[in-house]
Amino acid sequence: MQLRMTNQREIILKELRKSRQHLTADELYGRVRRIMPHISLATVYRNLETLSEKGIIAKLEISGRQKRFDYDTEAHDHIYCVQCQRVDNISLDRGVFGPPPASVPPGYKITGCRVEFIGICPSCQKKNQKAEKKGT
Repeated sequence: MQLRMTNQREIILKELRKSRQHLTADELYGRVRRIMPHISLATVYRNLETLSEKGIIAKLEISGRQKRFDYDTEAHDHIYCVQCQRVDNISLDRGVFGPPPASVPPGYKITGCRVEFIGICPSCQKKNQKAEKKGT
């Protein structure tokens, strides 16, 4: 069954694509609300879940953090800033990983792999350096 593209869904997709970021539902709600003032947060959440279930967008569930949504559904990995929670894309050579390790418990069928890096983004590094200089 094909998904009907409502006006709300089109605006949500347009704002997610335009942002070029990995937004949370709350962040996207703030953007969409400027265009559709009467839209509810629940409607944004519901539409994001539907769009991700249909494979139109990707849902990122990063180590217990708030879900984020990505317009790019092609296979790619992410780096996460532990200070400001910014998420950026990383391109990895997936061929480097080779076959699944022998330690995979029996009975599992491997369907994919996700690599998540954590670190401190360039903006936070600059802020930290400025703060260190002030403290000196």
